[in-house]
Amino acid sequence: MATQRLSFLPIAFSTGQSLPSKRHDSSCLSLPLSSLYGNKLLIKTFNLSRFVTKHHSFTTATVSFSLPTAKPKRAPSEKSPKWSARSIKSFAMAELEARKLKYPNTGTEALLMGILVEGTSQAAKFLRANGITLFKVREETVNLLGKSDLYFFSPEHPPLTEQAQRVLDWAVDEKLKSGESGEITTTYLVLGIWSEKESAGHEILATLGFNDEKAKELAKYINEDIVLNYK
Repeated sequence: MATQRLSFLPIAFSTGQSLPSKRHDSSCLSLPLSSLYGNKLLIKTFNLSRFVTKHHSFTTATVSFSLPTAKPKRAPSEKSPKWSARSIKSFAMAELEARKLKYPNTGTEALLMGILVEGTSQAAKFLRANGITLFKVREETVNLLGKSDLYFFSPEHPPLTEQAQRVLDWAVDEKLKSGESGEITTTYLVLGIWSEKESAGHEILATLGFNDEKAKELAKYINEDIVLNYK
């Protein structure tokens, strides 16, 4: 008799006796099941090898542990310190914020927003605790610098402004002066922005209540990127 098949399931139901076949199909399993449809339940397994790639290709992602510098040739005796993972992520978020606002460059205001977007560093927590949030910084940025042209599109990696570049170099220089080991944290970035008196980032911080006293308080955590609280 004809075999009834369900097109969406790999199971074939037979209502009669199976016909003899000269070819033995090892992928079929025949089970006696007289209480169901017919005398036998034919279960056929499918070869899924065509859906599985035999050769796997791996993509290697390269992560940079340094940020742009205007001083590539420092003294040979000076070992350039590495940036912390949160600092690098903050920089990446700064570029993204500059692109969101359609600015042609990544400025000190974008660096500040990048730190707050990353959000997990000691510096970001300190800023939020003092009422300096991402929303407020973004609002002050637009008020200060204005909105970009509707049809302008920022480059994928908006180049740093001179002031933003000096912030990064200031952070590296201060880390070298300290003589301490460890990475350059996001706190260095915030203090670097504050050191650029004529920058948009400094003006925004000042407008939102940041001052020299708070800068000194933040400097106490300059080598701490995050504080874990298990309570």
